[in-house]
Amino acid sequence: MKYYIEVGSTVTKCDKWDDNNLTREKEATILFKKNYQVNNALNYDDVDKLVDFVNSLNKDIPKYIYGTSIFRKLNKEEYDEFFNYLKDKTGLEFNLISQEDEGKLTALGASHNAGQKVCVMIGGGGSTEVLVCDKEVVETVNSNIGVIDVLNKFPDLSDDIATTDLDTVIDYIKENINLPKSKADILILAGGGHEKFARLSGINYTDNTLYSDPFSPIMMDIKTRREDTVRYFKEISLDAIKSKVDDPDWWNATRAMCAFVILIADEIGAKYIVPTDIAIAHGIIATNK
Repeated sequence: MKYYIEVGSTVTKCDKWDDNNLTREKEATILFKKNYQVNNALNYDDVDKLVDFVNSLNKDIPKYIYGTSIFRKLNKEEYDEFFNYLKDKTGLEFNLISQEDEGKLTALGASHNAGQKVCVMIGGGGSTEVLVCDKEVVETVNSNIGVIDVLNKFPDLSDDIATTDLDTVIDYIKENINLPKSKADILILAGGGHEKFARLSGINYTDNTLYSDPFSPIMMDIKTRREDTVRYFKEISLDAIKSKVDDPDWWNATRAMCAFVILIADEIGAKYIVPTDIAIAHGIIATNK
């Protein structure tokens, strides 16, 4: 039995591996990047939330903690202070994952059951990784732009109904992101709550008939996803969704993420989208099998 804790710019998640099954134990919205941009330093209220998150887990189960995105941008003094504080409070060493390793591990976890050429998009608060996989990774494109950057540019995306239209947001992202050259029929969404979003946002989906994977149970065609994304901007009440969930802050960046999805899907010529909650832990498990 092991806990794998992944700490991102916005979402912290813990997956439990029992030697046979990997399950999501817990997740929390901790706005590391947003508050770092405000203070030009880590907010230690956020760090204490991470400490509480870690210490709330079963103390008898070994824990491994990995950091991405904003933590890669800390200078040595900031990082060492954070590392030592976290170790003192939790007893755990913080493992900083490079953007390349984050992408490879997550893409492996997302694609190893697909059995065909796919594109994996890993969207985060401060970075976006796009990997095209055909049994192995054939193209990797990384960018230092994420949903928090887009939300800072278009703060109305977190309002009940957005006033900025989808195409405007896509154009902004396209100006600031690196795009893949490869094509693939299937775009797999990984790295942060995409299946959760699909199930709770009011968009349409069906069972995944493209391939069998317990961590990839649903899908939608690109036409449906594009139409639903426009509807999510113009018609679906974000306040209504947030009133029913345990993590309302997480939903503030979901319209921004939807714009990334449509942009990448168009660039690769995707016919289908498979939204998952697959993260680094899935790749670690797949690598060690």
